[in-house]
Amino acid sequence: MARERSAGESGELLSVLDALDDADARAIIRALAEPMTASELSDECEIPLSTTYRKLDLLTEANLLTEGTEIRADGHHTTTYEVTFDEVRIELSEDRRLRVDVVQPDQSPERQLADIWSAVRRETK
Repeated sequence: MARERSAGESGELLSVLDALDDADARAIIRALAEPMTASELSDECEIPLSTTYRKLDLLTEANLLTEGTEIRADGHHTTTYEVTFDEVRIELSEDRRLRVDVVQPDQSPERQLADIWSAVRRETK
């Protein structure tokens, strides 16, 4: 069962719409069939790395992507990105306000734990 995250007429609504209105951000979403690093996305989407990082920030702040950590044997860890939604619904409510529902897939306990650690890491920066 999928879960929904609603955004009213607020900064969250605007951040979702701004992110989805950006052609490079949409290219990144399309490329993320599996978790990828910023460098991999830059190559895959043919977007300069500096621009890729800005678009990843835009998508992450809109809660459309999540950051994870890829642990490497050599001790150098890297950040990966993954799409966090299955669909986005925009509707006009009865009180004539716009509402965006971001439908997220059910998550495994492992994914939920990874999300918690990513949130902790962002808070400690």
